[in-house]
Amino acid sequence: MNDAAPTAGRDLPDRGTARDRGELFALEAGTYRAEISAVGATLESLTVGGRDLLVRNPETGPMQFHRGAIVAPWPNRIGDGTYTWDGQELRTALTEPERGNALHGLISFQAFTPTTLSEDELVLRTELFPSTGYPFHLLLTVHYALDPQEGLLTTVTSRNLGARDAPYGACPHPYLVAGTEPLNTWSLQVTAGTVLTVSEDRLLPTGTAPVTPGSDVDFRTAKVLGPLFLDHAFTDLGRDARGRVVVTVSAPGGTGVELAAGPECPWLQIHTGDRPEPENDRLGLAVEPMTCPPDAFRSGTDVVRLAPGAEHAASWTLRGW
Repeated sequence: MNDAAPTAGRDLPDRGTARDRGELFALEAGTYRAEISAVGATLESLTVGGRDLLVRNPETGPMQFHRGAIVAPWPNRIGDGTYTWDGQELRTALTEPERGNALHGLISFQAFTPTTLSEDELVLRTELFPSTGYPFHLLLTVHYALDPQEGLLTTVTSRNLGARDAPYGACPHPYLVAGTEPLNTWSLQVTAGTVLTVSEDRLLPTGTAPVTPGSDVDFRTAKVLGPLFLDHAFTDLGRDARGRVVVTVSAPGGTGVELAAGPECPWLQIHTGDRPEPENDRLGLAVEPMTCPPDAFRSGTDVVRLAPGAEHAASWTLRGW
């Protein structure tokens, strides 16, 4: 007979030390500082010289509006939460019930485990086990590296641990902050040739259209946002000499923030963060380089077919001034 005292709960955090989004990790390099939560591998903050480059989440409770989220295994929406893969109809939970959509994948509220931590580098890992709506088995690794000149480099790598091909897509979900001035005064610059048209009620794709020079959605030349509402996906993206799409958001006072993503992200979602609550309305510009467009699991457009044992990686950088 074992008379040892029960151990259940011995290592659990108490109410005084528990944090709603898990352990918080801090990275520093030069004048940059980043904070990342273990839950969702969420990028909670990025500052340069003490200035916020991102909209922060509340200190307690869950992440809000996917601020700083890593989104996988699909970005954006699946209409009706239903899709067909290799002849099998699958149905996942409607996490945007007001629009009848499954929103932003499955890992944003999942715990990650640190495997590497230093002053300027963090690697977090989680295993996504098969579920009814996504019966595929993935190992996801998020690598954050902070550089005093380049800013924050993020790489998300997914490996298929299962025995069948898996549909896959990913993106980040930062809300960029150009400066202390209101968003309406900020300027946006990015080159894109095509915009995805969507339904007004559900924000689901209805087709594509060319970006007409001088139109509201043409940002080839930096343009002040003003009261413009954006929640659009773009493709046919312009690239720099390193093959990156570069999005620049600048404020009148001379500060700004830049997000750049590699060729593995042929789509870009931009959203002005419009909310019905005044305290949350238009606080930052969501910029999401995506490996596939909204509703890709239904359309099949640019969905990654991840073979058993195969890996997919996508990277982006954030820097500010």
